[in-house]
Amino acid sequence: MLKFSLKNRISFYYIISAALLIFVAFITIYALISYTVYSKVDEQINYEVKEYIDKIEYENAFEIELIDHEEWEKSEHNEVAVDPVFLEITSTCGSIIEKSDNLKNQHLYFTKHLKSRKTNDIKLAGQLVRQIQVPLLSRNKINGYLIVAVSLEEATTILNHLMDILYILFPIVLFLLFFIARFIAGRSIKPVNAIIETSNAITKDNLQLRINLPKNKDELYLLSQTINSLLNRIENAIEREKQFTSDASHELRTPLAVIKGTLEVLIRKPRNTDEYQEKINFCISEVDRINYLVDQLLLLARFENEKQSVKLDDLVLNECISETVYRFNAKIKHKNLTVIEDYNDTFWIKTDRYLFSIIINNLLSNALKYSFDDGTVTISIEKKEGMTVLKVSDLGIGISNNELIKVFNAFYRTSNSTNHPEIKGTGLGLSIAKRLCDILNIKIEITSQENVGTTLILSIP
Repeated sequence: MLKFSLKNRISFYYIISAALLIFVAFITIYALISYTVYSKVDEQINYEVKEYIDKIEYENAFEIELIDHEEWEKSEHNEVAVDPVFLEITSTCGSIIEKSDNLKNQHLYFTKHLKSRKTNDIKLAGQLVRQIQVPLLSRNKINGYLIVAVSLEEATTILNHLMDILYILFPIVLFLLFFIARFIAGRSIKPVNAIIETSNAITKDNLQLRINLPKNKDELYLLSQTINSLLNRIENAIEREKQFTSDASHELRTPLAVIKGTLEVLIRKPRNTDEYQEKINFCISEVDRINYLVDQLLLLARFENEKQSVKLDDLVLNECISETVYRFNAKIKHKNLTVIEDYNDTFWIKTDRYLFSIIINNLLSNALKYSFDDGTVTISIEKKEGMTVLKVSDLGIGISNNELIKVFNAFYRTSNSTNHPEIKGTGLGLSIAKRLCDILNIKIEITSQENVGTTLILSIP
């Protein structure tokens, strides 16, 4: 099968549709003109019948005779006419009583035992004529028949010429319409060519290029808009990927550089056992930091690149919080913090136990990490507008207003946290929590004030 371009396919389908419509239109035109022409012929025949019936009289009630025979002989039937009228008067058995001289030795078609008018198209000396046979009644008895015929040559000539013209016009009109349709289709799909050219020009190093939107807000406008939106998402995803890779490399490079520097210091000269033990323990802590960072990166990549299968279970929120607080008991004692669990009822939620425990773990870890020593961390639960609302609040270093929108970005650490070198972190905790909240259909919000504290709010369906 031949492969047509879009422009030619549109033109081809248009021509197929146009051909059917034009064919129907031509047939309709031909039928209307044919009906009109033959109606005129029938009017002429009926006029002739009426005229000659008035000239017929009945001798002795039953014998047919013309009223004025001399006028008959002087009439147009004795002459050659362009549209001659042929006439016959017959008896009931078909015997010719009178006929027009232009019939010469020909005769018209006779139908026996005819009780009403009858029209026929016949050949008369090779010429197509239309005749009508009319019963002649006297005292409600048929005494004979009047047969009138007129030539159909002019009518058939007109119709044949019309048919020839339509036959010739049909392919010419289709041929012209094809090129007109092709031209219009070419102009109509011009934006498609622009889309193709722009799309070909877009590469991984040139993702800022966008398709110009057409002036008319039609399907091509929506297509261009959709492609531009897709390019925006791709560009953002690639930028995030680049940023993620850069940040991950930086975070991994820092502890590796520290380990390398420490080991290089150790081999410069002999040292005592205590110095070796101190430096080795320091390197082990940095390795642990790398392991933790790698685990966090793998966890984030897992949720970013795969559709996590969620297993919903009934979970007692109070118990989940208490278990998480217990796991951080050592850190709580180390900073002399007070953790207040503010709820007077048992709260059940339906969620994924594993994923939700990671969210709570990350939120509480951040609250403890960024709290001032001897501070307080408050965990409260309440029912509000059909939701279970969980709040984790700390009295710590806080976050500035212009940084709040960035805290859910991977590897982002606020200026306050970087100003406190004793606070270690990767900037992945809230990013992972946000991703898991999206998976579990949980709304996460944050409010904060510098050097006052931060509150994370979970609205759980």
